[in-house]
Amino acid sequence: MDLAVDLSGITKRFGAFTANDGIDLAVRRGEIHAIIGENGAGKTTLMNILFGLLQPDAGSISIGGKTMLIDSPAVAINEGLGMVHQHFKLVPSLTVADNIFLGMEIRRNGLIDRAAQVERTRVLSEKFGLRVDPQERVAGLSVGIEQRIEILKVLARNARTIILDEPTAVLTPQESRDLFQTLRSFVDDGMTVIFISHHLEEVMAVSDTVTVLRDGRVVATKPKNALTKRELVRLMVGRDVSFDRRPRTRNEGAVALEVTDLWARDDRRLTALKSVDLTVRAGEIVGIAGVAGNGQTELAEVLSGLRPASHGRAQLHGHDILDRTPAEIRNRGLAHVPGDRMVRGVDRNASLSANMLMGRQNKEPFARLGVIDWTAVHGAMRALIQRFDIRARGPKDPARSLSGGNIQKVVLAREFTAGGDMLLIDQPTRGVDIGAQEAIHDEIMRQRADGRAILLISTQLDELKALADRILVMFDGRIMGAVDGAEMDEDAIGLMMAGIDPADLTEAS
Repeated sequence: MDLAVDLSGITKRFGAFTANDGIDLAVRRGEIHAIIGENGAGKTTLMNILFGLLQPDAGSISIGGKTMLIDSPAVAINEGLGMVHQHFKLVPSLTVADNIFLGMEIRRNGLIDRAAQVERTRVLSEKFGLRVDPQERVAGLSVGIEQRIEILKVLARNARTIILDEPTAVLTPQESRDLFQTLRSFVDDGMTVIFISHHLEEVMAVSDTVTVLRDGRVVATKPKNALTKRELVRLMVGRDVSFDRRPRTRNEGAVALEVTDLWARDDRRLTALKSVDLTVRAGEIVGIAGVAGNGQTELAEVLSGLRPASHGRAQLHGHDILDRTPAEIRNRGLAHVPGDRMVRGVDRNASLSANMLMGRQNKEPFARLGVIDWTAVHGAMRALIQRFDIRARGPKDPARSLSGGNIQKVVLAREFTAGGDMLLIDQPTRGVDIGAQEAIHDEIMRQRADGRAILLISTQLDELKALADRILVMFDGRIMGAVDGAEMDEDAIGLMMAGIDPADLTEAS
């Protein structure tokens, strides 16, 4: 078998934690090999070892049949490996071509030959169908174009094996399909792709071979055609998990949240929200879809009192909430799960009990006459640890001792039990394992059944499809359109996520 990469017995420990435990991975030349597993399964650690960003405690690496020590990314690049990270590493003030050749500039007579860099970029982009303007500055480009630039950076360094870590996390469905076509063209050209993903649909759509990791070990390596989605989930989690649309009865009540002509600015003082109108009723889940960076964060911050509005109106149960403090808005009945759990969601140095107490430190049964009853607080936190399956030793553990996914569960547990009848939930399952995602979805549906109004912001269309009664699509700070959650047309949503009204295409045809 002609192998591009062969890892044998790779083990990596971080203190008492074993991230990779004797992993064997053989990747054939000229295939798309997907690596899939829950958070903490060891996927990214393994790829960082392959690319020289980490060193294994045991095991060996062979590239093209040659065993070698890869002790830095420079060595990996020299051996034909390239890695596109989940978080892009571009310089916004530079042009596309300058970013691609940063650190390996083409020079002529001691000076950077920018004309040659532009031409080389154009040749690479045309060869692989990665359309870019070499002379355009990166600042202001879409995330889809930014990803093409990152891939072109790897290609410019003559990579023959490309590692992609969660490459579709910020892409529209159409951009994802374009990427898959590009990856297939790589393979047709004799290259090899290692594809890390959480998304089962993507793995089934694009891969040739799938390796499943669980708890730092290889559970299975099989041809994609020999697997089903259900079997993949079972291999990843160790049990059956359902992500089908959750059953529900129609139970919409009175309008809980009404937003009219809402405008707001971002941190750079640029307009981030543009005449946003929406309503959410009791017993209804309204989803907000869109590529990250199109106003969703600002919308959540304005509604929760963390950012001022420029203009417009937002009412919760008939009471104005714009220009109110977060505490005042919470007292009106809003519970908020922020998109960035580390910045807005928890105090990492405080205990789980202290984090659970936030927002109710003056309320019974946790406080009387201004004195906190820590026995009651710890008891309530123990119950939440059990109910939400938070992997912690006890309520006195500091939040920083938990994984990111378990910290997310702490935030969800606090907000879902805060007593508010309006839930503002931003990226509820970001960084959470597949098994926990199912439990979180079930909990959201329980909140809906109890009559709470829910505004759910998510970049995951399958999550919105499973949960939302209605889906609003945001692009460039505007609501582009709305679709029924039960009849979700992913192509139509994808067009709106890219700023295109599907009706315009229909009229044009």
